[in-house]
Amino acid sequence: MKIAFASKDNIHVNQHFGWCETFFIYEITPTESYFIHEVDASLKQESEVDKLNYKISCLNDSDIVYVLQLGPKASSMVKSAGVYPMQSSGETQKIEEVITALQKMMQEATPLWLKRIMMKAQV
Repeated sequence: MKIAFASKDNIHVNQHFGWCETFFIYEITPTESYFIHEVDASLKQESEVDKLNYKISCLNDSDIVYVLQLGPKASSMVKSAGVYPMQSSGETQKIEEVITALQKMMQEATPLWLKRIMMKAQV
């Protein structure tokens, strides 16, 4: 499954969804993870809705977007686009830690929301 991380440095999940200028896209399985590429999401938009739609289009068919913060309107729009939004525990949370935690969930007691994403992504 693909995960888009909102990050300034490709180390920490440290960007708010609406203000994120770069998404780092990873492919993960229960046992492996691969950095795929980074997506420039810095194009400025006039309206809030246009900005959010643009950010969503930058997710490149990701199954999950992991961000520092996400407003209620953005969260609703992201979910409507078929992407599961998740928030980090803080600016110091590392992408590597998130991947490891997700892989552990994939291997052990997989929550229903993650099972659905895995089925959709055919993991």
